[in-house]
Amino acid sequence: MEHTYEELKKKRVNELREIAAGIEHEAVQGYTQLNKEHLLEAICKALDIDMHVHHKVVGLNKTEVKARIRAYKKMRDEANAAGDHAELKRCLRQIHILKRKIHKAMV
Repeated sequence: MEHTYEELKKKRVNELREIAAGIEHEAVQGYTQLNKEHLLEAICKALDIDMHVHHKVVGLNKTEVKARIRAYKKMRDEANAAGDHAELKRCLRQIHILKRKIHKAMV
């Protein structure tokens, strides 16, 4: 039976221990003594399940925004080298705004 991280996370400790009992892997050795957090990690390691939650950017062209950020970073470096503090501040602010747009678009 295939399991997902989200499905396993919602289960109770005794249900996770039942799953671990059916697994022959060194990661789940001593599963009766493990708490839920460690048991979940061990089961995911034994079954090769990714524990990291992947997010998607929705409603925004991420590559285009990243290209604009790179352009502002070049302008920032030039302004810093020239000592133009007003331009430097403007570039840093634009970088911050664009990064926030990406963060807000993540689901």
